[in-house]
Amino acid sequence: MKKSLFVVLALAFFQFGCNKPAENQAESTEFITEPHETTQTLPTGDNSQTSLDWNGTYFNTLPCASCEGIETWVTLNLDGTFELKTNYLGLNDAREETFTGNFTWDETGSIVQLQGLIGDAPGKYKVGENQIWHLDKNGNRIEGALADRYILRKK
Repeated sequence: MKKSLFVVLALAFFQFGCNKPAENQAESTEFITEPHETTQTLPTGDNSQTSLDWNGTYFNTLPCASCEGIETWVTLNLDGTFELKTNYLGLNDAREETFTGNFTWDETGSIVQLQGLIGDAPGKYKVGENQIWHLDKNGNRIEGALADRYILRKK
């Protein structure tokens, strides 16, 4: 009994869903487009941007080919600004750099791009729960034996 009722209801929904709208109704619909300023829209649904407590400071010592490591602090602020501090360890001339600016989210709401960086400063991070992943130049997570060293943990 339940199966036949389900089949009848499914056919009824299918039948009504396939009907064409009345011709006079279709003719009265008119769209007017006006030029307007575009704004960045927030991604819908659950993602890092909307669901996580992502603002704060993240730290790790990133691998370095010409030094002992790069101490890296990334601070993401709710107002869309960032501060990136790097300290190259083991160099005769201490190399500390600080960058500040704005960041943007990608269309999925899971990756931030730090704007206005120069040189080899890391610029893209995938945001997770209490951690961010430093991404390679193509926007992919770094894999291999040193992959864990590219994860910055929230302080």
